[in-house]
Amino acid sequence: MKKSIALAALLPLLSACGPKEKTFRLALAVPLTGDIAAMGQGMKRGADLAVKEANASGRFKFKVELRAFDDRADPKEAVNVANQIASDSNIALVVGHLNSGCSIPAAQVYAKAGLAMITPAATNPKLTLQQMETSWKWPKNIFRVNTTDDVQGSFAANFVLKKLKLGTVCIIHDKTPYGQGLAEEFEKEFKKRGGTVKSFDGIAIGDKDFKALLTRLKSRRPDALYFGGIYNEGGLIAKQAKELGMKAPLISGDAVQSPEFFKVAGSAAEGAYVTNVGVPPERIPSAKKFLEDYVKEYPGKDMQPYDHYTYEATMIALLALEKAGIADPASNAVDRSRMIEFLKTLKYDGVLGRTEFDEKGDTKNKAATVYIVKDSKFVPVN
Repeated sequence: MKKSIALAALLPLLSACGPKEKTFRLALAVPLTGDIAAMGQGMKRGADLAVKEANASGRFKFKVELRAFDDRADPKEAVNVANQIASDSNIALVVGHLNSGCSIPAAQVYAKAGLAMITPAATNPKLTLQQMETSWKWPKNIFRVNTTDDVQGSFAANFVLKKLKLGTVCIIHDKTPYGQGLAEEFEKEFKKRGGTVKSFDGIAIGDKDFKALLTRLKSRRPDALYFGGIYNEGGLIAKQAKELGMKAPLISGDAVQSPEFFKVAGSAAEGAYVTNVGVPPERIPSAKKFLEDYVKEYPGKDMQPYDHYTYEATMIALLALEKAGIADPASNAVDRSRMIEFLKTLKYDGVLGRTEFDEKGDTKNKAATVYIVKDSKFVPVN
């Protein structure tokens, strides 16, 4: 009896001494706390779902682990996070960041470490253009599955002029690389096509009262009000503009296309127009399973605008890890340089349709969609 008890006690120890399952990591860098945490948390859900499916599929002879880092939508914190990620030799690739202002400096940290970065959301053209400059001495490591502000801004300008037949506009932006960049692209194309920009004003993220600005803009009688920024300020601008009796419809970009916009703006959200990059996933046959799995995995959770983009970016990262990430199966080392080279020749069909990267690392898929808010829903117009 004593021998059997002793043997039983030893079994867990013997098991623990056996070969451990190899684990490779992907990093996700997004805002998980702060004013736009709802978007970051949604992106994490998309990435988590992709990794969970990959581990359950049996396609890998190792385990993949997702490590999420909170950049708080702050460029300085994003650089701190990037240094943490880059220093972990077992991280094969980073998916992120959400904000262009975070992505641009963080990308340089990853480049110095030879680490590929796939952003599912950052839209400022400078992000990928910086690696084309002669001063860029590192690998061209930046890839983007969403299209850019110059595509979205010009698309919105054409829609306002040609479809809505509105010829004058006042523009507001949040002074960030994303918001101001998008507003500038809209302004450039709007003027080029014969429209009149009556004002171009910046606000600060976190501001709550825009009535003084909106009162001044109301006196200019614009046909439309364009906003480059995030759903928090966008919702407040829509609400306060309605309270002041402004009739000009609000036009904005992808960072406003969140259910959080409705919570902030209330009934003032109705009739607003929002552009977003890509095609609605409901219209893409290859996205059907993802949408079903997402609802099943996260019942009651609102899908945020970048959840499916993050799922796609993570699926592409997993494919790169599988096909090029492990040069020597006997070791636990990842080959970051091989993954970068693999991504340059990628042809992937997924929830976004076909993803291929051009010489800058940008997706060749330049589709864009405009939505109108009806009954607290974003309804595609085109």
